[in-house]
Amino acid sequence: MARAVVFQLPLEKLLSASSDPNGAPLLKTPLHDLHLELGARMVPFAGYSMPVQYPTGLLAEHHQTRRAAGLFDVSHMGQLRLQGADAAAAFESLVPVDAIDLAPGRQRYGLLLNEQGGIIDDLMFFKPAQGETLLVVVNGACKVGDLAHIQQHIGRRCEVIPRPDLALLALQGPQAANVLQRLAPGAERLTFMSGATMRIGAADCLVTRSGYTGEDGFEISLPADQALVLARLLLAQPEVKPIGLGARNSLRLEAGLCLHGNDIDASTTPAEAALAWSIQKVRRNGGARVGGFPGAARVLSELSSGPDALPRQRVGLIAQERIPVREHSELQDGAGARIGEVSSGLLAPSIDQPIAMGYVNTEFSSIGAEVFALVRGKRVPMKVCAMPFVPNHYFRG
Repeated sequence: MARAVVFQLPLEKLLSASSDPNGAPLLKTPLHDLHLELGARMVPFAGYSMPVQYPTGLLAEHHQTRRAAGLFDVSHMGQLRLQGADAAAAFESLVPVDAIDLAPGRQRYGLLLNEQGGIIDDLMFFKPAQGETLLVVVNGACKVGDLAHIQQHIGRRCEVIPRPDLALLALQGPQAANVLQRLAPGAERLTFMSGATMRIGAADCLVTRSGYTGEDGFEISLPADQALVLARLLLAQPEVKPIGLGARNSLRLEAGLCLHGNDIDASTTPAEAALAWSIQKVRRNGGARVGGFPGAARVLSELSSGPDALPRQRVGLIAQERIPVREHSELQDGAGARIGEVSSGLLAPSIDQPIAMGYVNTEFSSIGAEVFALVRGKRVPMKVCAMPFVPNHYFRG
């Protein structure tokens, strides 16, 4: 039990800090009553009342997702549709990714940037098989600002249509495909970052093979008024258990995935965040549609110069002692000089080791470099390591 308590406390601090700063009443997802029925402990997150864990606890939920299948309620996320012949080109004026050439039925990760090249938000977007449309999913804590930003900058070029009428569920884990194949034959043929509309039970859904855990899995967008029935149907499958935000956080960190507000924010550029892979060649120097997005001069310069020219970089870290290292812990060199800061950290359930992500001065970013985290006055040795910390299991066909 002691290990579980140590694991919980920092996440509670993170979640409480994410509540509505204006004290507005918390919103509820369509599954709120189901969470209470299942015994979830609810916390404020992104302005919503959300389940942080269920009675089995964070560790059990984490292992459930790694070994079988877990169901996540992520209906607090923002969903919107960009509609019109110019939608993809308009969207490219806000993000440094290839939206115009995205094939129908495919999904892509993108970054919404400010004029300094900082990351306002990270997002996913999908191109349906028919119609001049892009479907966009943004982070819950950022969705109001994102919508206003997008509407302001491209609202005259395409329709920007928020979809608060939709819910979003995530079915994640090695048994997720078996479950969905049983309920929606053909879902198993989807590959990573592809999607299709399909009927699951009585609900018409958009299903993409994607997620935030590093495991194989699916994200399911559907009308909010049908979400409860679908959630019950999925939870009735023997492989599936409900999973809260606590395990979602530990799973995504083991997978080396960024949490906006912790690992990336409006002061972080794609290159600093080690997200250069998300920018396709067509948008880079020498590409057919180079630049044209906010902060392009800085972003493209950093990409061309290479990571060694950056002042800092996001890296993975593994502690050499069994002491969890949390966000905001100072990182030091051997002489005790400050060289960076931890952005996320915890005791990783899958490998039973303390792991972290953080930013360090580039001279300390090489794999194997030794740094020290300052934890309650103690210098904890850590080594820079490759990410993900746990191998990803995306299904690529």
